[in-house]
Amino acid sequence: MASATATNLDPLYWRPRYNPWLVAFTVTLATFMEILDTSIANIALPHIAGSFGASPNESTWVLTSYLVSNGIVLPVSAWLATRLGRKRFYMWCVTIFAASSFLCGLAPSLGMLVLFRIFQGAGGGGLQPSEQAILADAFPASQRGMAFSIYGMAVVAAPAIGPTFGGWLTDNFSWRWIFYINVPITIVSLYMTHRFVEDPPYLRDEQAKKKGVSIDYVGFSLVALGVGCLQMVLDKGQDADWFASHWITATLALAIVTLVAWVVWEWRHPHPIVELKLLKLWNFSAAVGFMFILGMVLYGTTVLIPEFLQLQMGYPAVVAGEAMAGGGMIMMIAMPVSGFLTGKLDPRKLMAFGFAATAFGLYNIATHLTLGMDFRTVFMIRTYQLAGLAFVFIPSNVLCYVGVPREKNNQIASMTNFIRNIGGSIGIALTSTLVVRATQARQSYMAANLQNGNPRFHQTVEGLAGLLHSKGLSTAQAAHQAYGRIDFLLMQQAAVVAYKDVMAVMAIVIACLVPLAFIMRRPPAGRVEPPPAH
Repeated sequence: MASATATNLDPLYWRPRYNPWLVAFTVTLATFMEILDTSIANIALPHIAGSFGASPNESTWVLTSYLVSNGIVLPVSAWLATRLGRKRFYMWCVTIFAASSFLCGLAPSLGMLVLFRIFQGAGGGGLQPSEQAILADAFPASQRGMAFSIYGMAVVAAPAIGPTFGGWLTDNFSWRWIFYINVPITIVSLYMTHRFVEDPPYLRDEQAKKKGVSIDYVGFSLVALGVGCLQMVLDKGQDADWFASHWITATLALAIVTLVAWVVWEWRHPHPIVELKLLKLWNFSAAVGFMFILGMVLYGTTVLIPEFLQLQMGYPAVVAGEAMAGGGMIMMIAMPVSGFLTGKLDPRKLMAFGFAATAFGLYNIATHLTLGMDFRTVFMIRTYQLAGLAFVFIPSNVLCYVGVPREKNNQIASMTNFIRNIGGSIGIALTSTLVVRATQARQSYMAANLQNGNPRFHQTVEGLAGLLHSKGLSTAQAAHQAYGRIDFLLMQQAAVVAYKDVMAVMAIVIACLVPLAFIMRRPPAGRVEPPPAH
């Protein structure tokens, strides 16, 4: 009896009183809700704009406000969880998210909706890192791969079903129901969290130590301002034509200066908001780099492919969402497989395989992306592209905890989620900009060959004009429309080649990461527990 009691109190061997899989399901529920709601909001934007009589550009503040607020909370969530207690902080995040969701549904104007979305983003920002830290503590190191696969399934399943579910809700009820739907799920999540989730002893000790420590107001202010400005630039940069806009240039300069000052301040501070010195740990710093690239590829392609389907192929938003569903389905299957294999094989080999499979999937898109492809082809190329990401996501999450004291689990989870989200924002902005620039370059190159001195071009114009003339148009009208239609085809083909170019570049970048997976250190053989707190 004494031995059992000592084991339960020892932070090295502590285990939750309830089945850890029940804990995993409990914390995954709220995360699934938060990611689902984010993907649904994208689909509902036209309905929201129409409801308030706002322009499409004005309605995007519904997304921007959430991203900025979410990005500010993410890096400081570890500090808040330690200060308040992780369970209490997690429950507060769920409560704030649900209450603000309900208020979003009631919003009488676009301005009020944006305000409530700021609160919603603040609540949602603490959910993912808290869940990851809870899972890291609830499971022994040998089972973390399977535990993180549950979390990973929620991360990929929600965006997969979000567009279809959101389209159905807004078409059959109202856009307000995309927010109301959060309330019942939240009530269940809060009850289960109160009932089954608990803070480990080491975390309660850390909380007691922090009570007498002064709050790092300077660090908090710098990270809030820097991340907020950066998210604003990434979200609005393309619309404002980047550095052609003075306010984008000024905001980016402010973000860079503020974030550099934040890094210097936090590095020297004895009790920082974000413990950047953890980057000295080799596995963690490598995992952060991989998570950044993972976010860029996942979020970047999640925006580019539906954009191509809707703008170039004329797919409705709901059908484009259905075409993307194959990627979510394959990752839901691959996540538990990757989690199981991570506990049995060298995680670095799984990561190398994941990078190789992802590079092949991106190359496959680059070679098969055409205006003539059917729905099945679209469905399958997205499936192939995401099949390998599960073998990067799970092993990197497991390896980043190697050599990390348990009292730093909150910091590890917070920073990896923050970096992945920043990578996603940069990936969306970068790929969108590259497509626009590449389209312009390809269009100029192709247009150089479209001149009357080119016999093939001349024959094409004459043949098309003759066909239009036979349909009843005058000779002048037929010639004018022939040139117009060729110009449209030129722009369309230039866009297709641009999308293929960007996908090919991403495939090359990911392929270069295959050997880099082995720079991480493998967990010590036979060790199933994390290092003790100290």
